[in-house]
Amino acid sequence: MNEPAELDPVDLRILSALQNNARLLNKELAATVGVAPSTCLDRVNRLRESGVVTGYGVDVDPAKLGRPLQAFLYIRVQPHRSALVDPFVEHVLGQPETRGLWHLTGADDFMVHVATEDAHSLQRLVLDAFTAREEVTRVRTNLIFQHWAGRPLLPPETGTG
Repeated sequence: MNEPAELDPVDLRILSALQNNARLLNKELAATVGVAPSTCLDRVNRLRESGVVTGYGVDVDPAKLGRPLQAFLYIRVQPHRSALVDPFVEHVLGQPETRGLWHLTGADDFMVHVATEDAHSLQRLVLDAFTAREEVTRVRTNLIFQHWAGRPLLPPETGTG
């Protein structure tokens, strides 16, 4: 298990600001968190090098790309063995509809977030790309009505009494 990084209040303000807007220029970020631009740049580089910041991304609207119907597919595979997991993961990530993939514990083995053109496209995806596979024993589909982003992720509070 990875040990949590040692983060001070400036690091936490940097992480919070970047999670709210990863496009902030270093000068803007420095002003936001109250440090000099050179200090801010050093801090951000240290957060990247230590693996706390793992990348920067762009959020897109699937509907604007012709894929307005989103769903979570809960998939059970049998047998659930390492030799089967890697090829299955590669297959799922190779589907253009796949937005995310999680390996789970519990009744289902995987959760796949997909975005499709319509209900027919979702049905085709489930039948042709998933249930047609020999190792897939069950697919449960939940449509996504709406999504709200969470707050920036920061370490748990370090109890102050």
